[in-house]
Amino acid sequence: MQNWIREFSHDNQDIMKLVDQLQFQPDQAIKWGISLLGNGVGNMMNTTMSAVGSIASGLATFFISFSFACYILFQKEKLHLQVRKVIFAFIPKQKADAILNICSLTYRTFANFLAGQCLEAVILGMMFVITLSILKMPYALLIGILIAFTALVPIFGAFIGCAVGSFLIFMVNPKQAVLFIIVFLLLQQIEGNLIYPHVVGGSVGLPSIWVLAAVTIGGNLMGIIGMLIFIPLVSVFYTIFREFVYLRLKKQHIKRVTRTDVEEYAEEEIASSFIVPNEK
Repeated sequence: MQNWIREFSHDNQDIMKLVDQLQFQPDQAIKWGISLLGNGVGNMMNTTMSAVGSIASGLATFFISFSFACYILFQKEKLHLQVRKVIFAFIPKQKADAILNICSLTYRTFANFLAGQCLEAVILGMMFVITLSILKMPYALLIGILIAFTALVPIFGAFIGCAVGSFLIFMVNPKQAVLFIIVFLLLQQIEGNLIYPHVVGGSVGLPSIWVLAAVTIGGNLMGIIGMLIFIPLVSVFYTIFREFVYLRLKKQHIKRVTRTDVEEYAEEEIASSFIVPNEK
């Protein structure tokens, strides 16, 4: 390389004079190019190794989590018995029974919530498949399945499916993409305000208004995770508080805890408060 540079300099004096005027040093330029190339290769290798390490770490975490979940699933009866033994060994029986009842209620509520969430997602997906098929839009089945999966995230999850679905339809027919967005907004309003609160709320025993409140509060506090866990948590607290209220009403000698009984009891209490006892 150096011999070639000397020969080139000797044969091209005019160019070398111009280079000298520009204060250009070929040796330094070559060193700079080699250094730049080496740094680029080094950075590329570091990035590649970092990506490979992240993928390997993610796969390892997935397999460990999957194995742990399978172990819990297959050993759940044994683990349940061990937990009961520990609770009764260190906690008085009355409090232990209360704790186990709350745990059982929480388990049933979360299981019912997942079942209701899956049912609601299937209903929403079928609504989109039928509607898009009637309107003769492309990818009706694919978009319906996609929206059903994304709808597992409460209330707002289907919007992810809407974004992907509108893009797919836009690639075929831009006008139909606009129509799809309008149809999505209409079906989403029906699903979010009518179907979802009744299906999911009915599965966990929570009134529709409290379902919407739980989703809103959970989303503001913890994002998507909050939307997923706040509905069953609020349902558990709602059930416990309702039983506590019923117990208090029964202690007030109301045998049938109905709205009529409560109203009659309240009227009697109000009337009795205005009666002055006779003096002896």
